[in-house]
Amino acid sequence: QVQLVESGGGLVQAGGSLRLSCVASGRTFSIYRIAWFRQAPGKEREFVAAINWSGGRTYYADSVKGRFTISRDNAKNTVYLQMNSLKPEDTAVYYCAASYYSGSYYSQNAYSYWGQGTQVTVSS
Repeated sequence: QVQLVESGGGLVQAGGSLRLSCVASGRTFSIYRIAWFRQAPGKEREFVAAINWSGGRTYYADSVKGRFTISRDNAKNTVYLQMNSLKPEDTAVYYCAASYYSGSYYSQNAYSYWGQGTQVTVSS
């Protein structure tokens, strides 16, 4: 079992920045990849970014490339999502998720454990 706890969400003006954190606990030694997904009101949950727990390879959705950066601190069992140049369309609940195997990094089905989510609101 892995437990994931997100934090760092909030209200920010367009063009601003936020840093989200995802702290993992439990069987963290078995984690292969951690990802961020988001879900806006009335929309499907979508992939944002992912990072391999070992090696640190990263993956991004086209909509956030160049603006968001995912990173990890293995000593703290924490993954971060630095979000810059935020836009109103980035408004959503952001979830982190953990996978134990190298499935499709963008597919929700590849992730077995999910956090409770943190709200990000970007005002125009």
